[in-house]
Amino acid sequence: MKELKYDAVVIGGGAAGMAAALEIDKAGFSCAIVEREDHLGGILMQCIHNGFGLHEFKEELSGPEFAERFAEQVAQSKIAVYLGTTVTDINTQNDKELICVSPDYGILKMTCKTVVLAMGCRERNRGNVRIPGARPAGVYTAGLAQRLVNIEGYIPGKDVVIIGSGDIGLIMARRMSWVGCHVKAVVEIMPYPSGLTRNIVQCLHDFNIPLYLSCQTTNIFGNDRVEGIEVTPMENGALVPEKAFRIDCDTVLLSVGLVPENELSKDAGVELHPTTNGPIVDASLMTNVDGIFACGNVLHVHDLVDWVAEEARFAGKQAAAWLRGERPLHQVRVKAGPNVRYANPGKLDPARDNKVYLRSMIVKNDAVLELRLDNRVVKTIKKGHIQPSEMITLTVGPKDLEGYTADSALELALV
Repeated sequence: MKELKYDAVVIGGGAAGMAAALEIDKAGFSCAIVEREDHLGGILMQCIHNGFGLHEFKEELSGPEFAERFAEQVAQSKIAVYLGTTVTDINTQNDKELICVSPDYGILKMTCKTVVLAMGCRERNRGNVRIPGARPAGVYTAGLAQRLVNIEGYIPGKDVVIIGSGDIGLIMARRMSWVGCHVKAVVEIMPYPSGLTRNIVQCLHDFNIPLYLSCQTTNIFGNDRVEGIEVTPMENGALVPEKAFRIDCDTVLLSVGLVPENELSKDAGVELHPTTNGPIVDASLMTNVDGIFACGNVLHVHDLVDWVAEEARFAGKQAAAWLRGERPLHQVRVKAGPNVRYANPGKLDPARDNKVYLRSMIVKNDAVLELRLDNRVVKTIKKGHIQPSEMITLTVGPKDLEGYTADSALELALV
């Protein structure tokens, strides 16, 4: 077993991992990135559509172009990169010990003082959402279909139905149309779309693809290959079987949500949030395990990779500060109030500005975001439109937290 020692190890070489590692390297600490794929960039490498980088680089880029910007910076730094390498275990006693396996390097033991979790997320599959029916060929997750088309050069089918209106599914509706497939419909169980508004317009409306809201997929037909699906409308949250209808197709793509990839986190003793399924973090994005930080989609699923990079840079800076021995003197707890699904991070530093990310539980025009410190409204922010699929960001500074005590909590509420 080869033994290596670094100040910090970042697990995951996507946008989050690279952004965090670059900040640690800039601070003068030794850092390694461990990535299980054979390239840096993560899922971005199969996202060949535009729409990335408008916030981060002030220009519109494809996924690979966005990843390349960070990969070039990594190549020019002192960061050690281990590709095709999987972390199998994290020992958190004293210094952190990571056991890694790789066809090229064999078994590695990496010892470090701090770890940044940046493993991203994975797609929910048919089993996760319990769609009944036969088990024929032709059922894919939208991300797998994206890889088949954009990386492998295969078209998975001709007549396509997409279940769920998540962003990957919407983008694949457009992509499958571009390669000559007939996308017959997108079926969404909720009464509102799950993806960004811009993707609804650019990927469905522009191609005249029907979107069925408040509809559940109640059967998949076919023996050897998918032959069609049964769609049952819902009214007041209940299925209406007499209104069920069939859509003939040979391919079904599932876009039914993403789950942060936290098996390693759990093994390391990291406490997970019951709503996000990501780590619970404080004002510095550190988990309950000293010296282990989390950022990007492993923490909570983001809309834009630009927000991932922003959050990861902050995590890298905080990891470097932790290595220098810096600790927040005080922290104020954050809690999700009415109509707020979750808020990250879970604590704020009252001595500086804090970037907070939250998701709405409702669809509403002319909403107001209230910041309530110990049940006292300290700030209101007007929002023209809110919906669960679009993340809300805000900055909470020292003025917003004036008068806090050791037992204070800042509640975020949408009204």
